Parts: sequence; structure tokens; C-alpha cells
Amino acid sequence: MSKTIDITTTQNVTIEYDLAPLRERALAWVLDLVLVIILYFMFFQFMRFLLGDGMFENMGWTMIIVLFPFLLFFFYNILFEILKSGQTPGKTAMSIKVVRLDGKDPEWSDVLLRSVLHLVDSLFSFAVIGSLLIKTTPKSQRLGDMAANTTVIKIQGLRSQFRLDDILNISTISNYQPVYPQVRNLGEKDMIYIKTVLLRFQRYPNQAHHEVVEDLVSHLMPLLDVEQRPRDRVEFLRTLLRDYIVLTR
Repeated sequence: MSKTIDITTTQNVTIEYDLAPLRERALAWVLDLVLVIILYFMFFQFMRFLLGDGMFENMGWTMIIVLFPFLLFFFYNILFEILKSGQTPGKTAMSIKVVRLDGKDPEWSDVLLRSVLHLVDSLFSFAVIGSLLIKTTPKSQRLGDMAANTTVIKIQGLRSQFRLDDILNISTISNYQPVYPQVRNLGEKDMIYIKTVLLRFQRYPNQAHHEVVEDLVSHLMPLLDVEQRPRDRVEFLRTLLRDYIVLTR
């Protein structure tokens, strides 16, 4: 079972995310490492073309050749996580990203901390330290995440792959007359979103989630040709879910 985390944004809206498991983070790290190695090989061949084999006789150039892969790995992570809002090419391929625990995208200072400690808990320790911490900490944080107050989440979690029947735990509803037959104009992703809003409102019945419910009802009314605003907004959304199950299953 995947671990989740609740992140409360600056607008006081609490959102539940699936934390990226160790396997996916490790695969993303390996993909990024392969890209860094390829870039280093290209740099090495370019320097060898310019300087020839004589570059190994110069201590300064030798030190550059030895240290450059670590510097490349360091700046590679900083560059992509800043430009792509928490995603390196490896993370993009695995559909995961870095987020701060306040819901914001990581800033350059956060990325810098993560990259500095990436050398410690990933490269220099052969990923042992990072793997242990990701596996054992409640928020799946390695040293860099702890220092920067970040974690890594799944963009396309397993929840989005569930069928609506699985989420509602409904197989059939007998002797039920749909109230809003026009709900068939909506898609299953719309229904999953409605169900998610209801779950979040039930778990965190604060003003921010109440406003989300109101906005959702306002958005759905013209789509469903509902002219009079429902008195009970929550029950209206629940009815839509029941209607959709009966009419599409």
C-alpha cells in the first residue's frame, strides 16, 4: 500500500498526494545518472579532441576531469528542478516531482540544499543512506528533503487509475431512479474529481473546502442544465455520483 501525505496550501486547502515509492525514485535517479554520464563522456571526448592525450600530464586538467562529473551531477539537478518546477528528466519519465510541504514548487534555495545533500545520501553513500531514509521516514524524505522541507510525490498516482466503482464501492444499485440523467454528459474523471472533493470536505470541513464545493456546484449547474441552485450542495454532488453509476454501468 502506497504512503500518502496531506499538504495544506497557503489557501488553507488540504490536498492528499501519493508519495513516490523508493522504486520509482531510484529509477528516476538511475535515468538521471545515465544522462549525466553521457554528458560527461561528451565533455571528455571534446576536451580530449582539443588537448589530446597530453591533458593527463597536466595536474590541473586531471583534477578538472576527475571533479567534473560531480559538479555536472550537482548543477544538473539544480538546473532542471528549478526550470521544470521540481522535475528532472528522470523524474518526468517516472511521473514524479519534488514539492515543498507547504504545497509550493521548490525555490532555488530548496533545490540547492537538496542537490548539496544529494551528493551525500546518493552518490557518496552509493544511495544507501537515501534509500533507508526514503523507506523508513513517514514522509519518505532523504537528507536533502529534510533540510529543504520537501518530499517527492507521484503526479499520476494509483488513485487516478481506479475505476469509479472501486472508489465508491458500488457494483449495482437496484430500484433507483436517477435524478439527473444528463449526468451522462460528464466523464469518469469528472466523477472521480467530484468524489475527491466530497472526501476532502468530509475530512476537512473548513471554509476553504466549503468554497471548493460551492465553486464545483456552480460549475456543474450549467453543464447539467440545472437552473435552481440545490439547497444541499453536498447531497447534490452525492446524487450525481449515484446517478452516474446507475446510468453508465
